[in-house]
Amino acid sequence: MYSKLDNQGNLITGTTVILVVSLFLIVIFVINSINYIESENIDSIESDNFRYILQDYRSNLEQLGRDSIAEETEKLYHAHFIHDSRGDIKKILNNKLKDVNAEYKKKYGVDIRSEVISVESTDSPWKVLFKVRIKADKDSQQFDGVLESNSSIEGLKDPLPYAKLPKLRYNIQHEGDTIYYFQSLSQYLRQNNVESYNSYLLATAPLTIKKCPYDPYIHHGDGDTLKECLKRGYFHESADGSCYLCRLDGKGVCPHYGMEVFIQTHTLSDNETVSCSDHVVFHDHYPGRKLNSGINSLILDDSHAKKYGLVHDG
Repeated sequence: MYSKLDNQGNLITGTTVILVVSLFLIVIFVINSINYIESENIDSIESDNFRYILQDYRSNLEQLGRDSIAEETEKLYHAHFIHDSRGDIKKILNNKLKDVNAEYKKKYGVDIRSEVISVESTDSPWKVLFKVRIKADKDSQQFDGVLESNSSIEGLKDPLPYAKLPKLRYNIQHEGDTIYYFQSLSQYLRQNNVESYNSYLLATAPLTIKKCPYDPYIHHGDGDTLKECLKRGYFHESADGSCYLCRLDGKGVCPHYGMEVFIQTHTLSDNETVSCSDHVVFHDHYPGRKLNSGINSLILDDSHAKKYGLVHDG
């Protein structure tokens, strides 16, 4: 008797769980479908004037998003600490949109209410995705939907060095398009028990994000390609490096598709020390060797040397 009741109870419990899970998945599907439909509704608006206003609003989100990211980055360069870059950027953009909404009211006679839903990393390390829900009313016309915009981070300052070395920032300077680490990076590596940390005395790195055009990267080993890459200060896509938003939070690595840049050491020392890709210097700390005996030679592990088509002497 008890066995029969237990089986009935298990059957009811199992059925209930399946129904709850199914209902949950249906709700997620409906919400996603609604957001997708709402995002596409602009093009289906009958009024040319109202459609133009909303399209103009959406196109402005790209620059407004980029300006918001740049404003957050400047905090680091003015001795502020960042703990939640995504939340901070949402607040910055929301404040900017208040002014924009007032401008659209005055210019077009349209009443717009907006809220930034999310600030997200994308499958491209050079883009940040913004999602903004807006409600707009003009005369008898209405729109309620989610607008999406990708903002480029190319040309913005690299936040990672200043975010990663907050207690040593007095030892970092930037001039032109170069970051000068002076003693700060060697001190950081010493604190993290990295051998031959003095190899990173007076190290330098690029200041602004510039996407490397020498793709595939294996061609860095051809002719003067590496020399030009270092001269121009190019950044490279990397599954191991951190994305821009996580760099703002001081993370050398993250689960998103990110970027990496070479930190040049300018040392005569041939001692084995940490490889010079920035995610290795700031997080992974695995060793590398100088490519050659020159004072401006890179310190790379075999994996990175292979990725860029470079060969160690000997």
